[in-house]
Amino acid sequence: MNTPQTNSIENASKNRDKSVIEIKNLKKSFGDQEVLQNITLNLIKGENLVVLGKSGSGKSVLIKCIVRLLNPDEGVINVLGENISTLNTKGLSTLRQKIGFLFQSGALYDSMTVKQNLEFPLRRIKKNLNDKEIETKIIEVLENVGLADALHKIPSQLSGGMRKRISLARTIVVDPMIMLYDEPTTGLDPITSDEISALINKVQEKYKTSSIIITHDIRCAHNTANRIIMLKDGEVYMEGKVADFENATDPFIQSFFQ
Repeated sequence: MNTPQTNSIENASKNRDKSVIEIKNLKKSFGDQEVLQNITLNLIKGENLVVLGKSGSGKSVLIKCIVRLLNPDEGVINVLGENISTLNTKGLSTLRQKIGFLFQSGALYDSMTVKQNLEFPLRRIKKNLNDKEIETKIIEVLENVGLADALHKIPSQLSGGMRKRISLARTIVVDPMIMLYDEPTTGLDPITSDEISALINKVQEKYKTSSIIITHDIRCAHNTANRIIMLKDGEVYMEGKVADFENATDPFIQSFFQ
C-alpha cells in the first residue's frame, strides 16, 4: 500500500471485531481553523499504531479528543465499546482509568518522590490494594523501566530520559488496557529516544496494551509501529506498514522517510 488517501473506512470495518478504539468522521476546529477533518481510523487490540504528521497536523488534538480532554465538533469516538460523547462524568472517569496517557511533558508532581508519584494513581484507582501490595506493584513497574533505584528521588534529581521513564511507570502502574503516547521521544537524544521506543515495545508485550503513539520522530515510528497513519492538513493522508511508507513514491511521504 503506497498511495495516499487510503480508504481507512474499509479498514476500520474489516477489523471492527478486534478494535479497541474506533473513530469515524471526526472533526475539530478552533474558531475558523479546521484542525481535524473527517478523521476515520481504528486501533486494533494489541497493536502499536503510530500517528505521524508535521507540527500542527492535529496529532495531539486527536488523542485529546479520544479521552475527551477536548470535545469534537462532529464524529463518533468509541473506546472499548463506549461512545465517549454519551458518557456522564462518572462513566467517563471509569473509562479513563483504563487508558494510560503519557503526556509530552511527563507531568510528574515536582514536590513528590518517585514512590509518591506512583502511589497517587494507585491509591485513587486500585482502592482494594493494601500498602504492601502497592509497594510491590511500584517496585515491579520501576524495575520494568530500569529505575528501581530511583524510588526515593524527586523529579528534579532525574535526567529528561529518566523522568520520561518514571512517567511511563506511573502510567502503567494501574494496568491500563490502552496507552496513548504524546510525542514520547521529543527533546531526548537519539540513544535515550531508542531506549524509550524499546520500553514502549516492552510495555506492549508485557502488559498486552493497545497503543496510539503520536510522533513526528521517524526513528521512533520505525522502532515501534505495527501500523502507521499519516496526517496531513488534518486528514488521513496514508495508512500502512512501515515498509509501505519507506517504499512510497509520493513526494510528501518521501520527505519524511527518505
